[in-house]
Amino acid sequence: MTDSGGPLIIIGGHEDKEGDKTILKEVAQRVNGGKLVIATVASHQPDGYFSTYQKAFGALGVDNLVELYVHERGETLEQETQSVFDDAAGIFFTGGDQLRISSQIGDTPVERMVRDIHARGGVIAGTSAGASVMSETMLVKGSSAESHRIGDLHMAPGLGLVRDVIIDQHFAERGRIGRLLGAVAQNPRVLGIGIDEDTAIVLEGCCFRVAGAGAVYIVDGSGVTRSNIAEASPERTLSMHDVRLHVLSHGDEFDLDQRRPLSKRD
Repeated sequence: MTDSGGPLIIIGGHEDKEGDKTILKEVAQRVNGGKLVIATVASHQPDGYFSTYQKAFGALGVDNLVELYVHERGETLEQETQSVFDDAAGIFFTGGDQLRISSQIGDTPVERMVRDIHARGGVIAGTSAGASVMSETMLVKGSSAESHRIGDLHMAPGLGLVRDVIIDQHFAERGRIGRLLGAVAQNPRVLGIGIDEDTAIVLEGCCFRVAGAGAVYIVDGSGVTRSNIAEASPERTLSMHDVRLHVLSHGDEFDLDQRRPLSKRD
C-alpha cells in the first residue's frame, strides 16, 4: 500500500494523448489548475517528451507545466533544479529507463521534494518506466513473451512510494506475464501488478481503481504451495503451484491490504 498522502496514478505506457485522454484527465483533475512538473529524467534523450505532454495537458486546461531533467546526479543539488518544484501540485514521470530515475534522483533533494509533494496531498503519476519506479523494488530487465527462465531477471530499488508490490508495464503487449511470475516467485510477500498500455491504476490509500482501455493483472503468490525458484539451475523454466491471478478492467477496484477485488457491493 501507499503511505498517507496524495494519489498515485500508475500507467502502463502509451497512454492516449490525442483522443479522449482518459488517463491524462485523471491527472488533470487532481492537479486542478495547479503547477505540474513533467519529469523526463528516465529518458537518455528527452527532446520531444515535454512538448508532447504540454500539448496534451494544455488541451485539458493544464497550462502551468515545467520540465525536470537532470543530465548528472550532481544537478539535483543546484537551486535552479530544486526551484522547479516550487508550488507544484503534482509530478508526472515519463517513460524511458527506470534505472535512470532511481540512480539520478534517489536519495537526493529532488527525491525528498517528490516525497514532500506526495505527503501534502499532491498527485504523483508515472508512465512506463515512471510506473515501475513507484514501488520499493522495481523490475529492471527480464525476457518478455516467453516463460520465465530462472536467473533471467534483474531488479533494483525503486522510489518506494507504494510498498509490498512490484509493477510491470506494457504488460499484455509485450507478453510479460512470465517475468512478473518470476518476480513474485522470488518474494511471494509482494503482489505483482501488470498494467497494459493506455491503462492505469489510480491508487488512493490501500485501494486502487482501474482506468483506461486495457487490463490490469494481479499476481498473488501468498498461497503458493511449491516453487522451484530456489532449487533449480539457471535457465530452468519456472514452476509455481497454486498462484492466484486477478484480471481487472476499467472501473474495477482492488484492495491491496485485503489482496482482493472490491465487488460493487463493497
